[in-house]
Amino acid sequence: MSQKLVCNCNGTMPLDAKALGVSVHRSLCRQEVGSFLKALDGSDSLVVACTQEGALFAELAEQSEKPLVAPLRFVNIREVAGWTQDANLSGPKIAALLALADMPEAEPVPVVNYESQGRLLLVGPGSQVLPWAEKLGASLDISVLCTEPGDLPLVRNYPIYTGVVTKLEGYLGNFSVDWDLQNPIDPEMCTRCGACVEVCPENAIDLSFQIDLDKCKSHRACVTACASIGAIAFDRVERKRSAEFDLILDLRADPKMPMSQTPQGYFAPGKDPLDQALVVNQLLEMVGEFEKPKYFAYNEKVCAHGRNGKVGCSACIDVCSTGAIRSIFKNGQGSVEVNPNLCMGCGACSTVCPSGAMRYNYPSVPHQGKELKTLASVFHAEAKKLNQSVAPSLLLHTLKAGTRMIDGLGRSAHVMPKQYEGLPSFVIPYGIEHIASTGLDLWLGALTYGFAEVIMLLSGDEDPAYRAALEEQAQLANAILQAYGFEARIQLVMADSVDDLQGVSKAMGTLRQRGALDVICTPASYGLSNQKRETLEAALEHLQKQAKTPLPELGVSLPNNSLLGGLAINKDACTLCMSCVSSCPEGALLDNPDEPILSFIEKHCVQCGICAQTCPEHALTLMPRLQTVEQRKQKVVLNETQAFHCISCGKPFGTAKMVDLMLTKLGAHGAFAGAAMDRLKMCGDCRVVDMVKKET
Repeated sequence: MSQKLVCNCNGTMPLDAKALGVSVHRSLCRQEVGSFLKALDGSDSLVVACTQEGALFAELAEQSEKPLVAPLRFVNIREVAGWTQDANLSGPKIAALLALADMPEAEPVPVVNYESQGRLLLVGPGSQVLPWAEKLGASLDISVLCTEPGDLPLVRNYPIYTGVVTKLEGYLGNFSVDWDLQNPIDPEMCTRCGACVEVCPENAIDLSFQIDLDKCKSHRACVTACASIGAIAFDRVERKRSAEFDLILDLRADPKMPMSQTPQGYFAPGKDPLDQALVVNQLLEMVGEFEKPKYFAYNEKVCAHGRNGKVGCSACIDVCSTGAIRSIFKNGQGSVEVNPNLCMGCGACSTVCPSGAMRYNYPSVPHQGKELKTLASVFHAEAKKLNQSVAPSLLLHTLKAGTRMIDGLGRSAHVMPKQYEGLPSFVIPYGIEHIASTGLDLWLGALTYGFAEVIMLLSGDEDPAYRAALEEQAQLANAILQAYGFEARIQLVMADSVDDLQGVSKAMGTLRQRGALDVICTPASYGLSNQKRETLEAALEHLQKQAKTPLPELGVSLPNNSLLGGLAINKDACTLCMSCVSSCPEGALLDNPDEPILSFIEKHCVQCGICAQTCPEHALTLMPRLQTVEQRKQKVVLNETQAFHCISCGKPFGTAKMVDLMLTKLGAHGAFAGAAMDRLKMCGDCRVVDMVKKET
């Protein structure tokens, strides 16, 4: 256990020292800083309940003669609990947050490496990019691509290109840019001697050393003047150019990359000089070797992307806003490939993945599960001590943007309580790397751990695809809860921007007026797993045991985006060819080596739809639904029929229905007259023997 230093910030927070089990300071960062320095003498880790002065405490810890063995940690109780309208009721929440800060940190994850040598391409109108090139030329390896003419510098200190960008892709240290040279003057060859300027009768050439084609009357005097250099060609055949760079500063009016969330090393600050200056400062720091977490883990074995040349699930590809995920087919088997350099760690791919093949790893779901279980259990225990019959609500938010919003809201609620509502005493914030990384398994897991509801705070800067995905997943989660007779307990709070405190304040006010909700079930003891389907099954089993309404025999229908469900089969159309069995990536469809029987285990089905696409008779239809845990585990027969026995040896080799269909379709063909028709009724071995006998 760590030492905990708690401060009421000059008496502005009503903290109960006895209930919290700690000493409460009044001015820890000022007059009582000695208490912090004394705490450093211990060997334990130290938790300071103040984030505002984190830099000060960290500096003091570094200067200490006895530095901490364990890391110094900070937790915010002021803005999220002590400065809210019902701060006097926030004791259980504060205790839970302090307990969370005391937990071990997540296990480290693999890293992705980058290397940048400072090769910077500035692309945009000459009037915009050339001044910045002059400023940055001494610090970075500069190249300029002018999409509109601009007066060229007198000294050729860096390459200057002109043209229109046709392709721009890559990431920090590995950008590839293609462009088309559209002006007759090639700036790479031009010496800027000015001979063309002097001879042009239309004054179509200026100090940009580009020809204004609207003024040019095709006298070609410039071509003659430049003959020894050869920089001017009106009939140039090869116009395509390409080069590689480490960094991109894009000052075009309409900068575009093939993804909505641009990669590291690419900056498009717009026309504002201040924004440009801020970006330039970042560029200067992006030279050298860098690393970031590898946010994801991918298990190809359970991926439902494709089989037998058919594309099934493409949810991760569709939702990715960085273009990091692409489809790969080898020998008819489909999988996905993730470029870790382009991945920005949103985790949306893991949220929408039905099979758990794509897993978010920063931190892992098991680690998050342990933290959520601690938050819920400590809150309930402390509330019970205070005779408060209240259950906590979990507020999930993106770590940086969400923290900024919540802190700003708490501060505004403290200073202007009539205008702003802070977090209610029963709402516990929990920051994650990105709000899009959380999904069905974590939400239902949180509810089974003792949270009354799960609220997701969206800060307005999320990609539209992320919002849509979260809305769909929330709809599915609520449909599952309602199938068991519970109320919908998953909701989204969508702010317009990170500065939209009024919108968040209104949402928190609505929650406070409504009051805390009751838990939907007794707390579960299972742990969340890295295997999404495993966690989901455990949550469903726990919810089912305490369901208010038993599921009907045929189950309950779920939304079309469901990752749970069964299959409907048209037995009249099905020939039991078993093509669906070989196409199923999850092993949900099974055949029988001895008899023509098609079986199905619903628990394994992820509703990818590859089986329905593969079926030549179009006999299969997806059925998004929720059945009991017991039903979903059972192997059920979808279709069966009598086997057809070889007329020669008596061995079964197909179904009677399949052979009848074959005889009907081929019977009228001349190639199958007489003995050939009988061969259709034979197994493969007897067919060959019969053909040899007839030929000899």
